[in-house]
Amino acid sequence: MAATETQLKDLGEKARRMRIDILKMLHGCGSGHTGGSLSSTDIVTALYFYKMKYDPKNPGWDGRDHFVLSKGHAAPMLYAALAHAGYFEQAELCTLRKLGSRLQGHPDSKNLPGVEISTGSLGQGLSVANGIALARRLDKGQNRVYALLGDGELQEGQIWEAAMTAAHYKLDNLCALVDNNGLQIDGPVAKVMNVEPITDKWRAFGWEVMDIDGHSIAALCDALDRAETVKGKPVCIVCRTVKGKGCSLFEGKVEFHGTTPSNEELETALKELAEGACI
Repeated sequence: MAATETQLKDLGEKARRMRIDILKMLHGCGSGHTGGSLSSTDIVTALYFYKMKYDPKNPGWDGRDHFVLSKGHAAPMLYAALAHAGYFEQAELCTLRKLGSRLQGHPDSKNLPGVEISTGSLGQGLSVANGIALARRLDKGQNRVYALLGDGELQEGQIWEAAMTAAHYKLDNLCALVDNNGLQIDGPVAKVMNVEPITDKWRAFGWEVMDIDGHSIAALCDALDRAETVKGKPVCIVCRTVKGKGCSLFEGKVEFHGTTPSNEELETALKELAEGACI
Protein backbone atom coordinates (compact mmCIF):
# COMPACT_ATOMS: atom_id res chain seq x y z
CA MET A 1 0.00 0.00 0.00
CA ALA A 2 1.50 3.32 -1.05
CA ALA A 3 1.91 6.14 1.44
CA THR A 4 -0.84 8.75 1.22
CA GLU A 5 -0.22 12.47 0.80
CA THR A 6 -1.30 12.98 4.40
CA GLN A 7 1.16 10.34 5.61
CA LEU A 8 3.98 11.89 3.60
CA LYS A 9 3.23 15.33 5.03
CA ASP A 10 3.15 13.96 8.58
CA LEU A 11 6.42 12.08 8.03
CA GLY A 12 8.08 15.23 6.72
CA GLU A 13 6.97 17.09 9.81
CA LYS A 14 8.23 14.27 12.02
CA ALA A 15 11.65 14.42 10.36
CA ARG A 16 11.77 18.20 10.84
CA ARG A 17 11.01 17.90 14.54
CA MET A 18 13.54 15.10 14.96
CA ARG A 19 16.25 17.25 13.37
CA ILE A 20 15.46 20.00 15.86
CA ASP A 21 15.78 17.51 18.73
CA ILE A 22 19.06 16.16 17.33
CA LEU A 23 20.63 19.61 17.13
CA LYS A 24 19.46 20.58 20.61
CA MET A 25 20.80 17.33 22.05
CA LEU A 26 24.19 17.74 20.41
CA HIS A 27 24.47 21.39 21.37
CA GLY A 28 23.53 20.57 24.95
CA CYS A 29 26.28 18.01 25.47
CA GLY A 30 28.92 19.64 23.27
CA SER A 31 30.06 16.40 21.66
CA GLY A 32 28.75 13.90 19.15
CA HIS A 33 28.08 13.49 15.47
CA THR A 34 26.02 16.10 13.70
CA GLY A 35 26.50 15.40 9.98
CA GLY A 36 25.64 11.71 9.82
CA SER A 37 22.75 12.03 12.26
CA LEU A 38 21.09 14.67 10.10
CA SER A 39 21.80 12.90 6.79
CA SER A 40 20.02 9.74 7.96
CA THR A 41 17.04 11.35 9.71
CA ASP A 42 14.63 10.93 6.78
CA ILE A 43 15.62 7.27 6.37
CA VAL A 44 14.90 6.42 9.97
CA THR A 45 11.72 8.50 9.99
CA ALA A 46 10.35 6.38 7.13
CA LEU A 47 11.35 3.20 8.94
CA TYR A 48 9.94 3.99 12.37
CA PHE A 49 6.85 5.97 11.44
CA TYR A 50 5.78 4.31 8.20
CA LYS A 51 7.15 0.81 7.85
CA MET A 52 8.36 -0.99 10.96
CA LYS A 53 6.24 -2.99 13.42
CA TYR A 54 7.10 -2.48 17.11
CA ASP A 55 5.53 -1.91 20.51
CA PRO A 56 7.25 0.69 22.73
CA LYS A 57 5.27 -0.64 25.70
CA ASN A 58 6.76 -4.08 25.07
CA PRO A 59 10.20 -3.62 23.46
CA GLY A 60 10.83 -7.36 23.41
CA TRP A 61 7.60 -8.15 21.56
CA ASP A 62 8.23 -11.23 19.46
CA GLY A 63 6.33 -9.86 16.48
CA ARG A 64 8.48 -6.75 16.12
CA ASP A 65 10.70 -5.80 13.22
CA HIS A 66 14.35 -5.23 14.05
CA PHE A 67 16.53 -2.18 13.41
CA VAL A 68 20.32 -2.33 13.62
CA LEU A 69 22.14 1.01 13.53
CA SER A 70 25.43 -0.24 12.16
CA LYS A 71 26.73 3.36 11.93
CA GLY A 72 26.38 3.65 15.68
CA HIS A 73 27.89 7.14 15.91
CA ALA A 74 24.57 8.45 14.53
CA ALA A 75 23.01 7.55 17.88
CA PRO A 76 21.35 10.98 18.38
CA MET A 77 19.17 10.28 15.34
CA LEU A 78 18.14 6.89 16.76
CA TYR A 79 17.42 8.38 20.19
CA ALA A 80 15.20 11.03 18.64
CA ALA A 81 13.28 8.34 16.76
CA LEU A 82 12.87 6.16 19.85
CA ALA A 83 11.65 9.09 21.92
CA HIS A 84 9.12 10.13 19.28
CA ALA A 85 8.03 6.49 18.99
CA GLY A 86 7.26 6.40 22.71
CA TYR A 87 10.08 4.25 24.10
CA PHE A 88 10.94 6.95 26.64
CA GLU A 89 10.04 10.56 27.42
CA GLN A 90 11.36 13.16 25.01
CA ALA A 91 12.67 15.17 27.96
CA GLU A 92 15.35 12.50 28.41
CA LEU A 93 16.94 13.52 25.12
CA CYS A 94 18.65 16.43 26.88
CA THR A 95 20.75 13.93 28.87
CA LEU A 96 22.73 12.81 25.80
CA ARG A 97 26.32 11.82 26.72
CA LYS A 98 25.94 13.10 30.28
CA LEU A 99 27.11 11.17 33.33
CA GLY A 100 24.65 8.43 34.23
CA SER A 101 22.55 8.89 31.09
CA ARG A 102 21.09 5.95 29.19
CA LEU A 103 21.77 7.92 26.02
CA GLN A 104 25.42 7.14 25.53
CA GLY A 105 27.61 8.26 22.64
CA HIS A 106 26.84 4.97 20.92
CA PRO A 107 23.68 2.85 21.41
CA ASP A 108 23.61 0.58 24.46
CA SER A 109 21.17 -2.31 24.17
CA LYS A 110 21.54 -3.27 27.83
CA ASN A 111 20.24 0.00 29.20
CA LEU A 112 17.98 1.63 26.62
CA PRO A 113 14.67 0.07 25.50
CA GLY A 114 14.33 -0.15 21.73
CA VAL A 115 18.03 -0.58 21.01
CA GLU A 116 18.42 -4.06 19.50
CA ILE A 117 22.21 -4.25 19.62
CA SER A 118 25.07 -2.14 20.94
CA THR A 119 26.92 -0.69 17.96
CA GLY A 120 29.78 1.65 17.25
CA SER A 121 32.57 -0.54 15.88
CA LEU A 122 31.96 0.03 12.19
CA GLY A 123 31.47 -2.91 9.85
CA GLN A 124 29.76 -5.26 12.30
CA GLY A 125 26.09 -4.32 12.09
CA LEU A 126 25.25 -6.18 8.90
CA SER A 127 26.66 -9.41 10.33
CA VAL A 128 24.44 -8.99 13.38
CA ALA A 129 21.45 -8.27 11.14
CA ASN A 130 22.20 -11.49 9.22
CA GLY A 131 22.08 -13.46 12.46
CA ILE A 132 18.75 -11.93 13.48
CA ALA A 133 17.30 -12.56 10.01
CA LEU A 134 18.44 -16.19 10.04
CA ALA A 135 16.99 -16.72 13.52
CA ARG A 136 13.66 -15.19 12.55
CA ARG A 137 13.48 -17.40 9.49
CA LEU A 138 14.12 -20.47 11.62
CA ASP A 139 11.31 -19.31 13.88
CA LYS A 140 9.11 -19.00 10.77
CA GLY A 141 8.35 -15.43 11.81
CA GLN A 142 7.17 -12.60 9.57
CA ASN A 143 9.61 -10.17 11.15
CA ARG A 144 11.78 -8.01 8.94
CA VAL A 145 15.30 -6.83 9.75
CA TYR A 146 16.66 -3.43 8.73
CA ALA A 147 20.31 -2.38 8.98
CA LEU A 148 21.52 1.17 8.39
CA LEU A 149 25.09 1.45 7.11
CA GLY A 150 27.30 4.42 6.34
CA ASP A 151 29.03 4.72 2.97
CA GLY A 152 32.43 5.12 4.62
CA GLU A 153 31.60 1.97 6.57
CA LEU A 154 31.53 0.07 3.28
CA GLN A 155 35.33 0.29 3.35
CA GLU A 156 35.23 -2.43 6.02
CA GLY A 157 35.85 -5.91 4.65
CA GLN A 158 33.40 -7.50 7.08
CA ILE A 159 30.56 -5.68 5.33
CA TRP A 160 31.26 -7.60 2.13
CA GLU A 161 31.62 -10.93 3.93
CA ALA A 162 28.22 -10.24 5.47
CA ALA A 163 26.81 -9.20 2.08
CA MET A 164 28.01 -12.47 0.55
CA THR A 165 26.54 -14.44 3.46
CA ALA A 166 23.12 -12.78 3.25
CA ALA A 167 22.87 -13.53 -0.46
CA HIS A 168 24.06 -17.11 0.03
CA TYR A 169 21.32 -17.77 2.57
CA LYS A 170 18.73 -15.89 0.49
CA LEU A 171 17.74 -13.62 3.40
CA ASP A 172 14.74 -11.95 1.83
CA ASN A 173 13.61 -10.74 5.28
CA LEU A 174 16.69 -8.49 5.41
CA CYS A 175 16.98 -4.94 4.08
CA ALA A 176 20.18 -2.92 4.27
CA LEU A 177 20.06 0.84 3.78
CA VAL A 178 23.18 2.83 2.94
CA ASP A 179 23.39 6.46 4.07
CA ASN A 180 25.43 7.53 1.04
CA ASN A 181 26.33 11.10 2.01
CA GLY A 182 29.82 11.01 0.46
CA LEU A 183 31.76 12.18 3.52
CA GLN A 184 33.52 10.52 6.43
CA ILE A 185 35.63 11.81 9.31
CA ASP A 186 38.81 12.21 7.24
CA GLY A 187 37.23 13.72 4.14
CA PRO A 188 35.34 12.67 1.01
CA VAL A 189 34.77 8.93 0.85
CA ALA A 190 35.95 8.95 -2.76
CA LYS A 191 39.36 10.26 -1.67
CA VAL A 192 39.84 8.31 1.56
CA MET A 193 38.95 4.95 -0.03
CA ASN A 194 36.52 5.03 -2.93
CA VAL A 195 33.59 2.62 -2.54
CA GLU A 196 31.86 3.34 -5.84
CA PRO A 197 30.18 1.89 -7.82
CA ILE A 198 28.07 1.04 -4.77
CA THR A 199 24.96 -0.21 -6.56
CA ASP A 200 26.95 -2.44 -8.93
CA LYS A 201 28.85 -3.98 -6.02
CA TRP A 202 25.74 -4.91 -4.08
CA ARG A 203 24.18 -6.39 -7.21
CA ALA A 204 27.35 -8.36 -7.88
CA PHE A 205 27.08 -9.82 -4.38
CA GLY A 206 23.59 -11.10 -5.21
CA TRP A 207 21.37 -8.43 -3.70
CA GLU A 208 18.32 -6.68 -5.11
CA VAL A 209 19.35 -3.03 -5.23
CA MET A 210 17.42 0.25 -5.31
CA ASP A 211 19.10 3.63 -5.75
CA ILE A 212 17.01 6.52 -4.42
CA ASP A 213 16.98 10.09 -3.11
CA GLY A 214 17.48 9.51 0.61
CA HIS A 215 15.75 12.77 1.50
CA SER A 216 12.56 12.03 -0.42
CA ILE A 217 10.09 10.57 2.06
CA ALA A 218 7.95 9.36 -0.85
CA ALA A 219 10.89 7.56 -2.46
CA LEU A 220 11.88 6.00 0.86
CA CYS A 221 8.37 4.73 1.58
CA ASP A 222 8.05 3.35 -1.95
CA ALA A 223 11.42 1.58 -1.73
CA LEU A 224 10.54 0.05 1.64
CA ASP A 225 7.23 -1.17 0.23
CA ARG A 226 8.94 -2.70 -2.79
CA ALA A 227 11.60 -4.33 -0.61
CA GLU A 228 8.92 -6.40 1.10
CA THR A 229 7.89 -7.91 -2.23
CA VAL A 230 11.37 -9.20 -3.15
CA LYS A 231 11.74 -12.95 -2.69
CA GLY A 232 14.82 -15.13 -2.61
CA LYS A 233 17.42 -12.43 -1.99
CA PRO A 234 18.19 -9.58 0.42
CA VAL A 235 17.56 -5.96 -0.53
CA CYS A 236 19.91 -2.98 -0.39
CA ILE A 237 18.49 0.55 -0.66
CA VAL A 238 21.25 3.00 -1.54
CA CYS A 239 20.07 6.36 -0.20
CA ARG A 240 21.77 9.36 -1.81
CA THR A 241 21.95 11.89 1.00
CA VAL A 242 23.64 15.12 2.08
CA LYS A 243 25.83 15.23 5.17
CA GLY A 244 24.28 17.64 7.68
CA LYS A 245 20.95 17.84 5.84
CA GLY A 246 18.60 20.42 7.31
CA CYS A 247 20.77 23.47 7.75
CA SER A 248 22.92 25.26 5.21
CA LEU A 249 25.70 25.74 7.79
CA PHE A 250 26.27 21.99 8.03
CA GLU A 251 25.31 20.61 4.64
CA GLY A 252 28.10 18.91 2.73
CA LYS A 253 30.77 19.97 5.24
CA VAL A 254 33.11 17.26 6.49
CA GLU A 255 34.08 19.31 9.56
CA PHE A 256 30.62 18.65 11.00
CA HIS A 257 31.07 14.88 10.97
CA GLY A 258 31.89 14.96 14.68
CA THR A 259 31.44 18.63 15.59
CA THR A 260 28.42 20.03 17.41
CA PRO A 261 26.69 23.39 16.83
CA SER A 262 27.83 26.53 18.60
CA ASN A 263 25.24 28.85 20.13
CA GLU A 264 25.11 30.95 16.96
CA GLU A 265 25.01 27.91 14.66
CA LEU A 266 22.20 26.35 16.65
CA GLU A 267 20.18 29.56 16.45
CA THR A 268 20.63 29.74 12.68
CA ALA A 269 19.84 26.04 12.21
CA LEU A 270 16.68 26.19 14.30
CA LYS A 271 15.51 29.23 12.38
CA GLU A 272 15.99 27.44 9.06
CA LEU A 273 14.22 24.33 10.34
CA ALA A 274 11.36 26.42 11.68
CA GLU A 275 10.94 27.91 8.21
CA GLY A 276 11.30 24.55 6.51
CA ALA A 277 14.48 25.64 4.72
CA CYS A 278 16.81 23.03 3.23
CA ILE A 279 14.24 20.26 3.72
